[in-house]
Amino acid sequence: MLDTQKSVRRMDLLHGWPYDIHSYVDVAPLLGSAGYRVIIPYLRGYGTTRFLSEETMRNGQPSAIAVDIVAFMDALKIEKAILAGYDWGARTADIIAALWPERCKALVSVSGYLITSQEAGKMPLPPKAELQWWYQYYFATERGRAGYDIYHHDFAKLIWQLASPKWGFDDATFDRSAASFDNPDHVAIVIHNYRWRLGLADGEATYVHLEEQLAQAPVISVPTISLEGDANGAPHPDPVAYANKFAGKYSHRLITGGIGHNLPQEAPQAFAEAVVEVDKY
Repeated sequence: MLDTQKSVRRMDLLHGWPYDIHSYVDVAPLLGSAGYRVIIPYLRGYGTTRFLSEETMRNGQPSAIAVDIVAFMDALKIEKAILAGYDWGARTADIIAALWPERCKALVSVSGYLITSQEAGKMPLPPKAELQWWYQYYFATERGRAGYDIYHHDFAKLIWQLASPKWGFDDATFDRSAASFDNPDHVAIVIHNYRWRLGLADGEATYVHLEEQLAQAPVISVPTISLEGDANGAPHPDPVAYANKFAGKYSHRLITGGIGHNLPQEAPQAFAEAVVEVDKY
């Protein structure tokens, strides 16, 4: 976890897969200098996170990750914060904003509305769209699980290259984040997340009521700015498709200049400016 503090204006920055807290290495000081307390937690299965019991299910379903962040805020006595993220982090922030709007002052979400459900995951996509999800189907097999376990560093670097084809990251930048994938629970969490999405793995009963609410695709009422990079090579929805899912003050920005999927690390200034602006909505 990274934590900077200059005032009582609080925010959580949430990372995606296969990335880590260093996606915000340049965003955090920009927001810190603007007077924000910035907290950047590892999601479960990354970095220094650990389960208290070996018997606990290594659950990667979206609602479980969102509950983690709410519990994290509770532990730090943070009643309400601005939430911002991309990929898994954006989905997590969207879920909290939808189900616990009293905990979310405002939202910055890369690729907009990412709440989904197992039922939605059953719907076939056009072939070109399915091709972008190749790794999801790989993970559905035991060969895929074994392959990710053995080659997760190489796998992550390939995803970085495909998702951000114009981002010229160097080995040191990648290796800094890749160290967080050596977490003993990382592979299990990732595999469960993608299998759960396809209905190939069960979740936990404690989250059933939350997933039922999310399956209704709830509208998000908190002030929101959605962002998209002009060179995002990862699967992502068209902004027109989700604009009506934001009922509060809302705007969308396309960030140009060859910006890919890891938008906060590729365009930190634009990401930080969106946070400062949405705070004024």
